Amino acid sequence: MFDWLQSFADWLIFSIFKIGAESHLGKALNFFVYDTLKILILLFFIVFIMGIVNAYFPIERLKDYLNKKKLYGLEYFFSSIFGAITPFCSCSSVPLFIGFVQGGIPLGVTFSFLITSPLVNEVAIAMFLGMFGVKATLIYAISGILLGTIGGWILGKFNLEPLLSDWVKQILKLKMQQATFEEEKLTFYQRLPEITQSAWDIVKGVLLYVIIGIAIGAAMHGYVPENFFSEYLGGGEWWTVPLAVIVAVPMYANAAGIVPVIQVFVAKGVPLGTAIAFMMATVGLSIPEATLLKKVMSLKLIAIFFGVVTVAIIISGFLFNAIL
Repeated sequence: MFDWLQSFADWLIFSIFKIGAESHLGKALNFFVYDTLKILILLFFIVFIMGIVNAYFPIERLKDYLNKKKLYGLEYFFSSIFGAITPFCSCSSVPLFIGFVQGGIPLGVTFSFLITSPLVNEVAIAMFLGMFGVKATLIYAISGILLGTIGGWILGKFNLEPLLSDWVKQILKLKMQQATFEEEKLTFYQRLPEITQSAWDIVKGVLLYVIIGIAIGAAMHGYVPENFFSEYLGGGEWWTVPLAVIVAVPMYANAAGIVPVIQVFVAKGVPLGTAIAFMMATVGLSIPEATLLKKVMSLKLIAIFFGVVTVAIIISGFLFNAIL
């Protein structure tokens, strides 16, 4: 879907600026241009669609349904499944997270999506299947969905809504506009300018955080060597799993991009479970993601989210090494 953006980034960095494709700077700048444009387009499109949904569909009914109906945790599972079928990295998932929060979806259910979306996607599953076989692929996919389901359920029990940022709280207050739309029975074309302006205001509100977050990720992508990690994670000691998760947090990549790196890790002696834990932490937890989330969450909420997911990934890494 975004091949044209990749072609544009290649043309701009490698042809116009004449920066080598194999150089650290070239890789970092190419990554920065591509991901910045992709995330801004996704953010505007998703928030625009949510604006249309909010104008025509009484989202409060869905919120009330999720809050009142006894789904016995299935709402977290369904959200996690939805995350698994959306091919987004952690930073690309943030626009959808903003849209869900804006739409009034319960925060725990939204977290289930945010956790699973970067961890599992069909491209990574196909690559995993070809590189590691059926057993490892099933464990990877099922564990990613379970991490999102359980993690979202746990976070949902903490009543974390007060820890959302003031910017998000202000957006939620603007839900009064929906009632105005319904009362006035405006046509779509009459509502369109206000919906478009609202979407653009949200994009402007997070623009700086997007640029900073992607810049950090681009630097990590272009300048951190792969063998730096395999050298220290191949011993198989108990502490290598927590270490793999901790050192992966500053990294930034999507699941499809990191799978070939994991294959190199395993070939160099890193246990598969440790490598999968590293992959999950790389795609599910990152400093760029935290930078983006700072716009919608307080530091305390980001710390709680990262803490719960980190512990879950570490436990999964130990289980992976025991099973595989």
